[in-house]
Amino acid sequence: YVTNYGGRMRVYRERLGVPATWWLVAALCVVMLGTTLWAGLSIIVGAAVYLVLGGACAAGLLAWGALTIEVADGELRVGSRCLPLGQVGQVTALDRAQTRALRGPRANPEAYLLVRPYLPEAVYIEVVGQPADRPYWLIASRRPDELAAAVSGARPQHEPGGPWDDVARDHPAQPGAPGPADIVSTEGDGNAW
Repeated sequence: YVTNYGGRMRVYRERLGVPATWWLVAALCVVMLGTTLWAGLSIIVGAAVYLVLGGACAAGLLAWGALTIEVADGELRVGSRCLPLGQVGQVTALDRAQTRALRGPRANPEAYLLVRPYLPEAVYIEVVGQPADRPYWLIASRRPDELAAAVSGARPQHEPGGPWDDVARDHPAQPGAPGPADIVSTEGDGNAW
C-alpha cells in the first residue's frame, strides 16, 4: 500500500521502550555504585565515575528499548528480522500465563522469541512454509490484541482450493497442527514459576 504522499503505509508500529521505573532503578544503582567507587577519591574522579556509569546505563537502556515492531509492506518487521506475511499461519494474542509458559518450560528451542521482562503479554505467530527455519515467533507487546489484529488483517488471504503452508504453494497445510492453545496449558504444569 502506498499513501497519497508517496510513502509506505504502516498498519501497525510499536516501540518497545523501557518504562520509567527502570530508568529510576538504574539511576539509583548509578548513585549507589558511584558513591562506593568514589569514596576517598577526588571530586574529579567522582564526577568521572558518575558520568561513565550513568552513560553506560543510559546507553544500555536506550539500546534495549529502541527495538520496534512494524507491520507494513506485506512484512512483519521486528528489529532487524522480517517475516513475510504470506508465511504467517495462526496468530494469537496471549495472556500473561500463556506468555510465561511459551517463554519458559514450553518454549520450542527453534522458535524466535522477542521478550522483555517488563512486557508480560505477547503474540504467538505461527510460521508456515517450507522450509520454515522457525516454527513460530513469540513477540512481546504492550498491545498484543492490536498487534495480532494488524498481522491477521494485513496478511494475504489464501485462494479458494485449499490452504497452503508456503509461498510457493506446493506444500498443503497440515490440518490439526498444534497451535498455542495446544502448546500452552497452565494447569498441571508443576512448575512454580
